[in-house]
Amino acid sequence: QPIYEEDLAPAIEGQMATLRNQEYEIKRKALDSVIDQKLLDAAAQKKGVTTEQLLNQEVNSKVPDPSDDEVAGYYFALRDRIKSPLASVKNALRESLRDAKSRQLREDYLKQLRADSNLAIMLSPPRTQVAYDPARVRGNPKAPVMIVEFSDYQCPYCHSVEPTVKQVLAKYGDKVSLSYRDFPLSAIHDHAEIAAEASRCALEQGKFWEYHDQLFTASNLDKDALVEYARSLKLDDKQFSSCLSSEKYKADIVKDLEEGRKFGISGTPHFFINGIATSGAQQQDAFNKIIDDELARKR
Repeated sequence: QPIYEEDLAPAIEGQMATLRNQEYEIKRKALDSVIDQKLLDAAAQKKGVTTEQLLNQEVNSKVPDPSDDEVAGYYFALRDRIKSPLASVKNALRESLRDAKSRQLREDYLKQLRADSNLAIMLSPPRTQVAYDPARVRGNPKAPVMIVEFSDYQCPYCHSVEPTVKQVLAKYGDKVSLSYRDFPLSAIHDHAEIAAEASRCALEQGKFWEYHDQLFTASNLDKDALVEYARSLKLDDKQFSSCLSSEKYKADIVKDLEEGRKFGISGTPHFFINGIATSGAQQQDAFNKIIDDELARKR
């Protein structure tokens, strides 16, 4: 019997998606490095100086010396890792702070050079066609950028990224929307699956997002607590309890899980921004970079 390449797809699709993302990240990092060097070389040539002289003028000469208060604050922030007295490490800490300020100034200068240049990046990140649930969309469903989040209500990293996601939605308004999908890691989070079922039961009564937000601030997700959260939102107690006991949404949650695994997801939170994957509790800048690129492509 012949075995064709497409016969392998179900077994390797998730791994291949991960590899494609890794390949893109390697290429993008290298591309950004080359672009930065070319921008510096062009700016230096325009001023009639070497690149090293340019950096001395625009970055190094503008780095302020950290004050004693800054050094002391830095020391106390790291005191659990630094066993030596402040006096013996003061100079080293001052130099470390100065290096950090220098890196930040260099980064800001490069951002300005990019903003002032006619730069077009044609390298495209890999995209995954990810479906979303129209019933669990926050924001404008016709927004040019759709974030699909696979998450777990008991995952501490999912909890920590939640405020960032809300800040992103607030920043972009009608240009960005969020769709939530379940990926309970039941092997390590014993209440994740029932919490996902409870959120679907809240959806039945039109309060998915209110209940979703409550779960991401909760420390207890056992069944009694889930029912109590429903009461606090004025949901019909009998209907909610009956829904939760019936496990009627278990198959839908398994469907989300299976699709997530097919896309290469192994942990939470995991996001697809217009099909572009990013995982973990990212800072807002990581979301902004992808969203800004996507909005620029749609102009």
